[in-house]
Amino acid sequence: MLLLAVESSGLVASVALLSDDVLIGEFTTNFKKTHSQTLLPMLDQMIRMVGADLKDVDAIAVSKGPGSFTGLRIGAATAKGLGLALDKPLIGVPTVDAIAYNLFGTEKLICPLMDARRDQVYTGLYTFESGTFQVIRPQEAVSIGAVVERLDEMGRPVIFLGDGVPVYKDYIEEHMRTEHEYAPPHLSRQRAGALAVLGKRYLEEGRAVRGADLMPEYLRLSQAERERLEREKQRQAEDPAESGGAL
Repeated sequence: MLLLAVESSGLVASVALLSDDVLIGEFTTNFKKTHSQTLLPMLDQMIRMVGADLKDVDAIAVSKGPGSFTGLRIGAATAKGLGLALDKPLIGVPTVDAIAYNLFGTEKLICPLMDARRDQVYTGLYTFESGTFQVIRPQEAVSIGAVVERLDEMGRPVIFLGDGVPVYKDYIEEHMRTEHEYAPPHLSRQRAGALAVLGKRYLEEGRAVRGADLMPEYLRLSQAERERLEREKQRQAEDPAESGGAL
């Protein structure tokens, strides 16, 4: 089996090729360039470097969110385009699951933190039991305070990782009582290699979909949508007749 993985949920842009149980290619950058500039050139270079052919790809794994709204749309469009053109199934992998999978084998709790702005993080709780990946709490958008409180209640050693760590590390150090540590840089961000391996597992579990059926999971409204709703609420407050309040 040859599986292609595409990761664009945050600042990291990453593509990988997994041949059966061998990661034969991975190209990752973490720089402030738009994914529309990086993903396809990276993919083309990786394919040529390993001498593969996209026609031989059996499935495509893509990070389906949460994360950057623009990044997720670009990743989904790239995966959908390839899936439809090549007639291949897609595996939408939850972003936070794939980040946690970087820490394969640890018996500690794994707590990814993605900075969701507005004093929130995208997070989840994971661990490995006898080498099997376990989702203790699926990905969600919550405050960092709620995360720390929950982990203190559980009282188990935990490893934090993700782009939310540098944003909220001071808060964690000040408020958290439970034993904790932070993943090293080479394991702390999104990687298409981890996405590919987890995607292969989800494919074997029957989670693949057709290209037209892949939908990003944003977990919350975009800033533009939130601002639109606020404007509508303000207009309705100023003129109740617009909301049907007048007789």
